[in-house]
Amino acid sequence: MEGKPVVAGGNAPQGEPRLLDQVRSAIRRRHYSYRTEQAYIHWIKRFIYLKWIMASLLYGAGLRLRECLKLRVKDVDFDYRQIIVRDGKGAKDRVTMLPAAVIESLKVHLIRVKGLHERDLAAGYGDVELPDGLARKYPRAAYDWAWKFVFPAYRYSTCPRTGVIRRHHVFEDVLIRAVKQAARAAGINKHVSCHTLRHSFATHLLENGYDIRTVQELLGHKDVSTTMIYTHVLNKGGRGVKSPLDSGGAGQPPVARDVTATYGISVSRLS
Repeated sequence: MEGKPVVAGGNAPQGEPRLLDQVRSAIRRRHYSYRTEQAYIHWIKRFIYLKWIMASLLYGAGLRLRECLKLRVKDVDFDYRQIIVRDGKGAKDRVTMLPAAVIESLKVHLIRVKGLHERDLAAGYGDVELPDGLARKYPRAAYDWAWKFVFPAYRYSTCPRTGVIRRHHVFEDVLIRAVKQAARAAGINKHVSCHTLRHSFATHLLENGYDIRTVQELLGHKDVSTTMIYTHVLNKGGRGVKSPLDSGGAGQPPVARDVTATYGISVSRLS
């Protein structure tokens, strides 16, 4: 999860046009203006880039999908390189790391989001849904930049409970579909979801030698037994035992040695 995404579809199969080249070709067939073409390309790049940042936080900070979507500007601390997760599973708050690899990209993203917020204010909107009780206690806080979602939706929506028109966070299907498409493109023939990235976060920390209590705190697990699920990567079991066939034949019983010698089988070739 390091570096920046290849927004132009650099991993396209040989002989097949890249994503943005296909878009340009389709736009030119319709005889749209050059400025329209540039606008479409710009928004596509931003859309792909947004999904990369979100996926990076799921894997690099161990966030759940909903925690990532509900992330507020005030809860991202660049100075201390940490993220404060509010009202996570079990209505608990916790602190996790902010990956260094995503900091610059996230800063650029927030500059764009702030510009969007200022345009919303100028248009007579700009408020955001607040946690229970805060809207009554601090009525102007809904217009404060600090309370804005880090990943706002592209369009306004109407709150089904209050009827208020505002900009909510991006819809969860945006990243769900992106992760599934990425798994198919990578040829991964296993079930992959957004939560797989969080699982990988925990698994790789344990593989790198971090203690289970630290991982438990970062994941926000109430009970360490939940975190213990990820220790399967450290348990050798049957997968950690070396087969005698892989030992070069040194430990073969007489029958095995006779069979391999009779048929000219090289154990080293089989291993």
